[in-house]
Amino acid sequence: MLSRILRDAGYTVNCFENGKDAIKASYKELYNIALIDIQLPDMQGTELLTKLRKTEPEIIKIIITGHATLDSAVDAANKGVDGYITKPFRADKLLEMMETQLRKQSVQIEIDEQKVAEYIAARHEWMSNASIQNKK
Repeated sequence: MLSRILRDAGYTVNCFENGKDAIKASYKELYNIALIDIQLPDMQGTELLTKLRKTEPEIIKIIITGHATLDSAVDAANKGVDGYITKPFRADKLLEMMETQLRKQSVQIEIDEQKVAEYIAARHEWMSNASIQNKK
């Protein structure tokens, strides 16, 4: 049902049965968002959070759970979750959370690209100046 809601909202959706399959897929394809159940058949969702941070550091990670506890929320926060939503939830609230996180991700990508461009420009200038100094 969730995948249909997301597709109707214009998202491309891939679903995985367990954490291991999600991790394998993250090595093969770039994903912007991971919606993760807190209890997966083969691992805890918080464990998947940690593993996804290694394969795709910029991925947005949102925990969806019907088993919310303070401990799981704190654990997820400590492991870098970007959003935490409890079942049952309203689809519009999830979509709003996703859009907010995607905007933040977009801004961060622009900042990172600007930093790289500035580094390259500074490095190029330094190398040009060093070349001029060596000719003197």
